[in-house]
Amino acid sequence: MANCFLCPNNCGVDRKLNNGVCGVSDKVKIAKYYLHPFEEPIISGKNGSGTVFFTGCSLKCVFCQNFEVSRNLTGKEISITELANIFKELESLGAENINLVNPTHYTDEIIKAFNIYKPNIPIVYNTHGYEKVETLEKINDYVDVYMPDMKYFSNDISFRYSGKYDYFKNAKKAIEYMLNKPIIFENGLLKSGVLVRHLVLPLNTVDSKKVLDWFATIKDKAYLSLMSQYTPFGKIDSFPELKRKITKREYNTLIDYALSLGIENMFIQEDLSSSEEYIPKWDF
Repeated sequence: MANCFLCPNNCGVDRKLNNGVCGVSDKVKIAKYYLHPFEEPIISGKNGSGTVFFTGCSLKCVFCQNFEVSRNLTGKEISITELANIFKELESLGAENINLVNPTHYTDEIIKAFNIYKPNIPIVYNTHGYEKVETLEKINDYVDVYMPDMKYFSNDISFRYSGKYDYFKNAKKAIEYMLNKPIIFENGLLKSGVLVRHLVLPLNTVDSKKVLDWFATIKDKAYLSLMSQYTPFGKIDSFPELKRKITKREYNTLIDYALSLGIENMFIQEDLSSSEEYIPKWDF
């Protein structure tokens, strides 16, 4: 943390003294933990995914549905021991897995917590995809399932919505590394493997098709979640195209395109998935 280079921002900030580009210091800060029922069925299962939402973000998309946590930094500081105890508590409640949401900027602290207590259920690394392989290598032995986003293909679009020209390049490298986890199912749940998520944005089907073209190159090694749940949220006053939900036509166009590419390991969402009902209520 003295010189933080955990993410592709490479800000080099001493997070013991100042906050990094992620917005947080070296102290672990979380906004919520609970049994989350609304992940993909192979993640949530019957009892729910033992989800820990970490405060801060190294990407900070303007439309983020977890805006209060990623940008407004809602949350509570906890110790590494307390984090380990949260893992233990979620496991005791019957969690199907431990789901680390946006963990990148706390990688070292999470590893320390796992060294105190490593649950006997799968660990899910749930990320926006803007990762460095070197950081993933540090935590890989603790992770069973990677659940990355692949948000954009276009450098211009990733810059417009996330301020990064190099999003696709870094996310592609990261996901290719994540494929070291073989796909293993047990009782209908993903115990090992990679589940790539792509959130369809309004007026963005051309870019989404390019993301699907890319995913088709790894379609036998990973699962895809094609998400229709975009809900206007966040800091989008300057982005008029983001002030509406996607249309059924936009979504169906992409489902058909994915099928034409031979993508069969795919989850799709119902029309009603676009709702603020699915945005968690933050506890801290």
